[in-house]
Amino acid sequence: MDQILLRKPQVLNQRARSSSAHYRDIQNGLFTKPVNLGERAVGWPISEVNILTAAQVAGLSEDEIRSLVAELHAKRKSVFLTLMEVFDGDLS
Repeated sequence: MDQILLRKPQVLNQRARSSSAHYRDIQNGLFTKPVNLGERAVGWPISEVNILTAAQVAGLSEDEIRSLVAELHAKRKSVFLTLMEVFDGDLS
């Protein structure tokens, strides 16, 4: 999974969505939740943005996109767990 993160303005531009429409999509399970980057900053993995944009262009149904979003969220956790195994739990 690509670890490059896009900030909100970049994501909104790529998706051609307003901020309110973008967050409504997140609330409705049609886009992944943001990654917290700090007190007032969020971002999204570029790979997730690209995959979800491609799914929309391909004409996937909302239910199919919701399933894809769930898979992407699960993938985030599996990447973390894999890293913990590689570093034997020591990320220092």
